Amino acid sequence: MSPEAWLRGPIAGIDPLLQPAAHSFIEVLEDLPPAIERLSDEDLWASLGRSAPIGYHLAHLAGSVDRLLTYARGESLSPAQQSALDAERKSGERRPSRAELLRGLRATLEQALAQLRATRPDTLLEIRYVGRARLPSTTLGVLFHAGEHATRHAGQIRTLMHVLERP
Repeated sequence: MSPEAWLRGPIAGIDPLLQPAAHSFIEVLEDLPPAIERLSDEDLWASLGRSAPIGYHLAHLAGSVDRLLTYARGESLSPAQQSALDAERKSGERRPSRAELLRGLRATLEQALAQLRATRPDTLLEIRYVGRARLPSTTLGVLFHAGEHATRHAGQIRTLMHVLERP
């Protein structure tokens, strides 16, 4: 068994200050897809008490990372991202398949790692505005939060999977 990503050393091409975010994305990439592949589409969208279904958490994880990456680049959300956010909020109406959710998750996290590699260290403390309210952060703050937010939802997904597996 391999140590967790953060214990395997620096990731080539990524600034040392961005290593924690990169390790978070790698942990999610390595942990979730193999676990999720065991679930049926029905399991992904099962109601589990008052918690959002696993499928929602997967869609939100990918969508939120995508949006945060946009803000970290100093950009506003595109109309397509706004539409995706609206659809994410209505996840009970359209339930993407497991394959679709996993494709989106992998693509978004690979994009996140590519963006970390492309982020210049001299931009890390630049102000970035987040959301419609344009709340201030920095490039570093947004990228760190993207990694943290991804692992938060990955943890929720893993916990909900344990609830599903109850005898």
